[in-house]
Amino acid sequence: MTPASPVTVVGIGADGWDGLGGGAREALRGADVVIGGPRQLDLLPADQCRAERVAWPSPLRPAVPGLLATHAGRRVAVLASGDPMFYGIGRALADELGPDALRVLPHPSSISYACARLGWPAEDTEVVTLVGRPAEQLVAALHNGRRILVLSAGAATPAEVAALLREHGYGPSRMHVLEQLGAQPDMDASDVPRERHTQALAQDWDEPPGDPLNVVAVECRRSPEALRLGAVPGLPDTAYEHDGQLTKRHIRAATLGALAPAPGELLWDIGGGSGSIAVEWMRTHRSCRAVSVERDPARAERIARNARALGVPALRVVTGAAPDALAGLPVPDAIFIGGGLTAPGLLDACWDALPVGGRLVANTVTLESEALLADRYRRFGGDLVRLAVAHAVPVGGFTGWRQAMPVTQWAVTKTAQVTKPSPPVPPAETGQPSAPSGEER
Repeated sequence: MTPASPVTVVGIGADGWDGLGGGAREALRGADVVIGGPRQLDLLPADQCRAERVAWPSPLRPAVPGLLATHAGRRVAVLASGDPMFYGIGRALADELGPDALRVLPHPSSISYACARLGWPAEDTEVVTLVGRPAEQLVAALHNGRRILVLSAGAATPAEVAALLREHGYGPSRMHVLEQLGAQPDMDASDVPRERHTQALAQDWDEPPGDPLNVVAVECRRSPEALRLGAVPGLPDTAYEHDGQLTKRHIRAATLGALAPAPGELLWDIGGGSGSIAVEWMRTHRSCRAVSVERDPARAERIARNARALGVPALRVVTGAAPDALAGLPVPDAIFIGGGLTAPGLLDACWDALPVGGRLVANTVTLESEALLADRYRRFGGDLVRLAVAHAVPVGGFTGWRQAMPVTQWAVTKTAQVTKPSPPVPPAETGQPSAPSGEER
């Protein structure tokens, strides 16, 4: 849907009309209708902006097409907080109309203001939004010494952040709550919001809820006894709740290396167990997505708990047995099979679901499943490896090695050649060696 004239998206701050540039003011004066949140619309003086005012309904995103259609042919202006293209309504409008149908007039974002007030370089600061998202996703960004800015969902967010930091061993972190960023500090009217800066350690936070328009800044400090979670695959096994169905740390790191997650990609994790592969796939980048398929309901619930505890609450868990449970899932970029390899039709269903360029990695410890992987390796290529890990353990008064069960892993990328070649025919047994082929067998 493309309107007769471009929709103008105007960024506005807590300083309201006074903080707008000349182009933004002219756009609002010339509009037939202005759409925005009630708080934003109240910032426009009636004598300067005479357009019809329309407040966004809730939920906002589904309402965008209908509102734009209702006002098609009119000069439409949309108000957005700060920079419309930074976690703002500008993205939804661009998706709906296309970028060519938008005229965006940005205002400094709350992130720009917060970095300016705190003296933090913006390029070295992590930004996490909790607007319409669970607070648990902040966990994946927690690293000792890191600076994080949290876009709040409302007045209750600072207390939620403080509780989460304490729960995950980051109680010594210093929190700053910055309210009404950009509001003019020299206004005389007592009812005009002003900037406010409150700070304390997360472990000491007991401030009552304040202004809903706030940003939480966190200087991450991990307590010495807290479990250290790195930024690469191979988290400690103790980071997971499990019943023994867990891809162990060293095998997990090798498996994620073979899966090679990239930003925005989707993983199918089949036979999820404790969800460790899907969790660590999603932790590699905030835009990575995963679906974990697990037939046991208790384990499926455990996967969801692990995902929340480790900062990836958006992990989708499907309870059901593969391959039937795979029907209707979005097309994956990669598939990991950690269990159920001998289920009839599973390997074929996974191979057929992969697009060209997709990756498949399967792990097993049984001879029966290993035979299946050896057959697929012969037919489709890839890498077939055996991974073995031994741990040092006491042997009387000495130390020795205890070998874990070796894991056979097949990793392959699907190429344009999707036909299944027949297995090679062995040479006739004549008592003579086969003719050399130029490759050591």
